[in-house]
Parts: sequence; C-alpha cells; structure tokens
Amino acid sequence: MEAASSSVQAARKALGRRLGEIRSAAGLTKRALAERVGWHESKASRFESGTRAPSERDLRAWCHACGADDQAEDLVSTARGIEGMYVEWHSMERAGLTWAQRSVLPLWERTQRFRFYSPWLIPGPVQTASYIKALLTSVRDRRRLKDDIDTAVEVRVEKQKAVYSNRQFAILLEEDALYHRVGGAEILAGQLGYLLTVMALPTVSIGIIPRDVERAFMPVEGFFLFDEHTVNVELVSAYLTVVQKHEVAMYVETFTDLAKLAVHGHGARDLITKAINSLD
Repeated sequence: MEAASSSVQAARKALGRRLGEIRSAAGLTKRALAERVGWHESKASRFESGTRAPSERDLRAWCHACGADDQAEDLVSTARGIEGMYVEWHSMERAGLTWAQRSVLPLWERTQRFRFYSPWLIPGPVQTASYIKALLTSVRDRRRLKDDIDTAVEVRVEKQKAVYSNRQFAILLEEDALYHRVGGAEILAGQLGYLLTVMALPTVSIGIIPRDVERAFMPVEGFFLFDEHTVNVELVSAYLTVVQKHEVAMYVETFTDLAKLAVHGHGARDLITKAINSLD
C-alpha cells in the first residue's frame, strides 16, 4: 500500500502543478477561479496540492474558467491514467479472469525487454498450462469470481509466445519459489521441468537466488518491469502500475542488485533439479 500511495500521490501532485500553471497563466488567484466555477476556494487548493483527485467535469470546468479549453482533453487523459495506476482486483476482475488477462496484452505487445522478479511463484512467461490453471483456479476461488478458467488459460498461454520471439526475458526467482506446490507435486514437477527446457532459449535468462546466499537486503515484493517505462506489482488487494520515472528507476536498480545474488546457467539448473528431486 505504501508503494501504491507514493506512486499515485506523486502523479496527482504533478497534475496539480499543471492546474496551478494553467491558473497562473490566466492571471487568476485560486479564489477568483473558484468563484468563476462556483466552488469553495479550498476545493481548488486541494486539486493543486494533489490531496484530492479532480473529476473529468472538474478538469473541464477549470480549463474553461482559465480560457484553456484546448488543454482539457489532455488533462482528462492524464487523470484517467492516474486512476488506472491503482486498480483493486474486484474492479479489474469484475468481468472475469479472461478480461483481466487480456487487459495487459497491449503492454506486452509494445515491450521488448522484460524483467521479472518473483519471490514465491514461477512467473507468467514461463508457466505451464497446468500450473496456470491451478494458479488461476486458486485466484478464482479466493476472490469468488465467475468460472472462466479455461478461456483465461488460453489467453495466458497465447501471451507466452512472446518468449519465442526476438524479445528478451530476464527472470529472477527466489529459491523458495521452486518449492511452493501450486496444484500439487505432479504439476510442480512438470513446471520445474519446463523451466529447465525454456532456459535453453537464447531470449530467456533465468536466475535463482539461493536460500543460503548472503544478502544485503531481504526479498521484496514481486514485480514485473517492462522496458524502462512501466512496473506492475501485484498486491493482495490491487494491481499497481508504476510509471513515475524515479520509482521505475528504483525497481531497475533493485532488479540489478537482486541479479547479483542469483546463480545462472549450471548453478540455476542444479537448484531446479534439486527441487524436482525433493518431490520424489
């Protein structure tokens, strides 16, 4: 929640600064603007400080009062983007898991470099269909969603074709992620075996952070980094999209630091094989 509030609040403050600039350019005080649109002055102050999110009607009224109608649609588009940064699962999945899976396709399609860090689960690009179905079934049951598992799995499997393209995938897993029995031992065995297979692809790099490695910081929340512009974080209650440059840079730095703790190649294969053997 701290990351969510930080990202959204920073974006709202940036929008507030733009509103202040438009008002100042029109030669209006906050009180004068508020009088023109029939608000209390405190409402305008909260918009400019970022402590209150303006509605689309508010933004259009603001621009009209400032003689800046030509800027209204751009501000509305910006505000919609801010609201989309933090989406509660019940809103995102209201139409079912299939819609939720499809909603991220545009982001995947325009991304060339993917960097995923997962402390608990095998991440989407390298999941088997059985692992996906077990995972989504768990999500459906926990969140009491409608049953569209089969079509949701199809969408997710189709999305995975990206690993066979010329795009680059760097995946970091905590060793514990190899042991959580999503769907049971048989499904996990198949999933780990697939990891060994996909590691041979020239577009995929898989690193495992050993349990016993000496580390300067503990595991963090799982995150998905798309090129250098977007980070997705799956929280318990919501889906967070981070686009603020300084925050994205923090995730890039964190991924780099975590990668230094990981073993790759034969070292990663040995840890995966060890996890498979533990299932016997």
